[in-house]
Amino acid sequence: MKAKNDRGLQPLGDILKNFDFDKKKYISREFQDYGYRLAEELGDLKRKALYMKFAKELPRPLLEEARCFVKDAVNARNKASLFMWKVTQLKKEQKKKKNGSVILK
Repeated sequence: MKAKNDRGLQPLGDILKNFDFDKKKYISREFQDYGYRLAEELGDLKRKALYMKFAKELPRPLLEEARCFVKDAVNARNKASLFMWKVTQLKKEQKKKKNGSVILK
């Protein structure tokens, strides 16, 4: 009989039992895993490399904000397109804030 772990940790065997090695056999970095999970959530596994690139190059808060926006859009027909649109909007806002904060003397 196994004793319950007070720290909430799981045995390694249980973790490996739930891990899907076929889908994630080429994932070795955190940003790749994040990009893959994002593609999965948006239902766009054909472009998982694009989401991995986003996860590597774009700030994570920007991606999370776009992801939450899509998650809240219940009636979205194409979640991937909505995500791309929101990322573009957020990047424009970020650029506008950066350029607007410059004070000329």
